[in-house]
Amino acid sequence: MLLTVTLSLLNGLGTACELFLLTLLFALPLGLIIAFGSMSKWTPFRFLLFKQETPWRIVSWLANWQPISWVTNVVVWIIRGTPLMLQLIIIFYGPGMWFNNNIWGFSNGRMAACVLAFVINYACYFSVIYRGGIQGVPQGQREAGEVLGMTKSQIFFKITLLQVVKRIVPPMSNEIITLVKDTSLARIIAIVELIKAGESYMKSDGITWPLFYTAVFYLLLVGFLTILFNWIEKKLSYFK
Repeated sequence: MLLTVTLSLLNGLGTACELFLLTLLFALPLGLIIAFGSMSKWTPFRFLLFKQETPWRIVSWLANWQPISWVTNVVVWIIRGTPLMLQLIIIFYGPGMWFNNNIWGFSNGRMAACVLAFVINYACYFSVIYRGGIQGVPQGQREAGEVLGMTKSQIFFKITLLQVVKRIVPPMSNEIITLVKDTSLARIIAIVELIKAGESYMKSDGITWPLFYTAVFYLLLVGFLTILFNWIEKKLSYFK
């Protein structure tokens, strides 16, 4: 019985790891893009400052309006302010209910919908961490790079980025460990991940120990990630 349960849980662990890795693969770069969007200073109506016939308050507001930053921050606020479970349900069931078109009807549709929900959610959380890391680098260091004749890209990659990595490792590790446990939400749309695999024995055989057995797998995975991130932090300690 132990062997059967272990094999079943390993299969569920494989599904959870697949969701975990795919989420990181797409959410990490997307989060950086969102972070840049939230920090965008683009003001398309700046030219209105020269329109003296327009009331000054309207001119001032439009001239300083940063649409990319505004839209990005609103989206991040909505995603961070609503539960991931709700987002998962909407993304998976919404198209079929609203448009009578089940776009997730293909073989791996459930996993694709789950990955999309997770990527959008975690990309927004990662973007806040990225933004905090970038804005936390002293402005004087960037100005020093300009004095040395470095281009903006050289300043970012050779001065800002390395320090950003150091600053974001602790909060990023916390979010990534949370992601490991959030993979259990995939069961909401009938994906057989680790907890659902353990729960099936409680329903079919009336035993509960396989459900507690799943904690061992989570602890091992989280323990490995904790050791990994501690090692990364020590490698980046030269910035102290």
